[in-house]
Amino acid sequence: MKEPLITGSNARLRTWLATGYAMFIVYGSLSPFSGWRAQGMDFIEVLETPFRVTYTTFDAALNLLSYLPFGLLVGLALRARFGAVASVMVALLVGVSLSASMEYLQMYLPTRISSNMDLLSNSTGMLTGTLLAVRITYWPWLLDRLTHWRSSLFQHGKEMDFGLALLMLWIFGQINPSLPMLGNVFISEVAHQPFVVLPSAPFDGWESIAVTLNLLMLGTLLLTLLRTPRNVVSALMVVLGMVALVKFIAAALLLRSWALLLWINSEAVLGILLGMSLLIVQLWLTRAVAFGFGAVVALSYFVIVNFVFEDNSPSAAMSIYHWHYGHLLNYNGLAQTIMLIFPILLLFHLWRIRKV
Repeated sequence: MKEPLITGSNARLRTWLATGYAMFIVYGSLSPFSGWRAQGMDFIEVLETPFRVTYTTFDAALNLLSYLPFGLLVGLALRARFGAVASVMVALLVGVSLSASMEYLQMYLPTRISSNMDLLSNSTGMLTGTLLAVRITYWPWLLDRLTHWRSSLFQHGKEMDFGLALLMLWIFGQINPSLPMLGNVFISEVAHQPFVVLPSAPFDGWESIAVTLNLLMLGTLLLTLLRTPRNVVSALMVVLGMVALVKFIAAALLLRSWALLLWINSEAVLGILLGMSLLIVQLWLTRAVAFGFGAVVALSYFVIVNFVFEDNSPSAAMSIYHWHYGHLLNYNGLAQTIMLIFPILLLFHLWRIRKV
């Protein structure tokens, strides 16, 4: 069999993504990180519980699908350093260890349930993703095309790998359909009543400013990553188009029918138009000035989100969902956390590349 075309340098981005995904799993498994106390349970008892006691088809499928991407990323990263068999074994060990740790810690959270079925389905998803990763590394035509595409579009270096992982983080945080386009405050419409027209919410200028700053942060990040700066606007439009498409699909699947397009509002439209205008101006600045402007934008965004907006709980949007599983609250909480830490991570990225 032909050796896979994958190197250690190519695995760096996959390692960043795998690490970030592991953090997502920890967040989703242990949030809200409060109320810790012993509940008189023993982990051995959890493992020995008959599967039919804790089994639900929805939970099993969701846990399998949640760990499959993690197995894919870990498998791709390991395949650059180890053989196929070793990669599968190490990745499976990582996945089982992480899942077992989460199930163990959930015994101390009254709002969570520790389950041996979750451990089994998580491990199955990890194994499936890892086997898929090993198989992909033997598709040289695919790896060649991806490598060529990345080399022609993005700059190289460990700093840029971190930047690409940061871009993926931003996208993941923004596809939440209970957030307006590029917005920061969860949609919290009152429960819909047939034949009753909801009163129009007053226009929020601060929300438009936050949307503008959010778009400029994304533009600044793309400016640091792309080989050709003049492609920033087109790349930004591609990213926003992709986010809007996934947001629409997620809204169709998760939200009530009357809330399908609530993520498009006047504040977001105005903020995007203003942000695109300022981004075009930013492209005319020198590299140092443009990155300095981006740093000011990130800092301003952080201040507005944390000190200007009123407290906006992830549960504020639950009335617009037609699915009522607790996982959605974790999803909203994760999106909120990403909004809070992204500007800090962007500042760190700009500091790292200041002399590149």
